[in-house]
Amino acid sequence: MRITLIVALVFCVTGCAGNRPFVDEPIIDRKGVDMSRYYVDKAECEVYANEVRTAEKVAERAVGGAVIGGTIGAIVNRGPDSAERGAGVGAVTGGVRGAQEGVRETERVIRQCLRGRGYRVLN
Repeated sequence: MRITLIVALVFCVTGCAGNRPFVDEPIIDRKGVDMSRYYVDKAECEVYANEVRTAEKVAERAVGGAVIGGTIGAIVNRGPDSAERGAGVGAVTGGVRGAQEGVRETERVIRQCLRGRGYRVLN
């Protein structure tokens, strides 16, 4: 039962990570900028950012976290289900870290792309 819950949580986090809901908008110096052109450039940069494989990062980190958490749970607490609980905590923690890493990389791609197109990105 717990393994099913862990797998469901990992899939939930993975599904949410693909939508880029928490990406911060870049702030640019607007002086002398044609904003209609900026929005076109930004949209093109976001297409590049969509190539960041956030869902894969979430899944990889979740699996790694489950392995490490399960191992630590089994070593530290030899009680029943301790390895499963450790794996669950590790999977969720690893999945969250993978999602954060994917968001940061997505933001970095957008900002670098805009800088490459001549915009002064302030954040």
